[in-house]
Amino acid sequence: MYGEAALVSSGNVDFEQFRIFLEKACGIVLGANKQYLVSSRLNKLMEQNSIKTLGELVQRMQSMPRGGLREQVVDAMTTNETLWFRDTYPFEVLKNRVYPELLKANPSARLRIWSAASSSGQEPYSLSMATDEFERTNLGQLKGGVQIVATDLSSAMLQACKSGEYDSLAIGRGLSQERLQRYFDPKGGGRFAIKPAIRTRVEFRALNLLDSYASLGKFDIVFCRNVLIYFSAEVKKDILLRIHATLKPGGYLFLGASEALNGLPDHYQMVQCSPGIIYKVK
Repeated sequence: MYGEAALVSSGNVDFEQFRIFLEKACGIVLGANKQYLVSSRLNKLMEQNSIKTLGELVQRMQSMPRGGLREQVVDAMTTNETLWFRDTYPFEVLKNRVYPELLKANPSARLRIWSAASSSGQEPYSLSMATDEFERTNLGQLKGGVQIVATDLSSAMLQACKSGEYDSLAIGRGLSQERLQRYFDPKGGGRFAIKPAIRTRVEFRALNLLDSYASLGKFDIVFCRNVLIYFSAEVKKDILLRIHATLKPGGYLFLGASEALNGLPDHYQMVQCSPGIIYKVK
């Protein structure tokens, strides 16, 4: 057997090598007690490639740094399930506070949103649905439209996101029946496709958060939720500073419910929203 048994037999040295590889590749810091997580995510991949230990896996990736194996390993370790309209309040704050404020300052603006860790696509598509809901109750206010740029490290996940199709299990994670009927078309076989008007507002791009953001342009709003918790304090600060550089003056940053922006008082102002907290660019 591969996987968990292999991790035990290969020992702590091999696991430490893998931890170092993953942090360099995508910034994720694995705890010393995460052997089981690595095993569960890499077991099948290691078996398919006849790799028996983590040490052998790291050596294989180092010998072929641009090979498909490296990308498959990173995909497996960074793929996380998510929910539609996760935590609810960020999307309500977007509709009831942030959109009206930004449009009051510039009524004809084309607003740009960055979903910085789009995972399986629920967040950017939720943002697109929330935008449609705002338009329905504020007719004619979004004159310049809204563009949502969704990025993720996993190219395999991005390909799935672009199709805009989800099975009934994924649909059931946080999506109301009303939104399902309004924004999705049944495809048969228990699958549903997001309607074109919602899908075309979202542009998916591959991006490693450790790399440059220069090609993305400037944004009015950034959603970087439930991803910073995986990084070291130093990498987290670097990402937040570089996100700040992508935000227009007066723009907003949304973090996850369990994440906080400690420090950087010269860059962001905390805004209490009851419930929730968002951060405004100074």
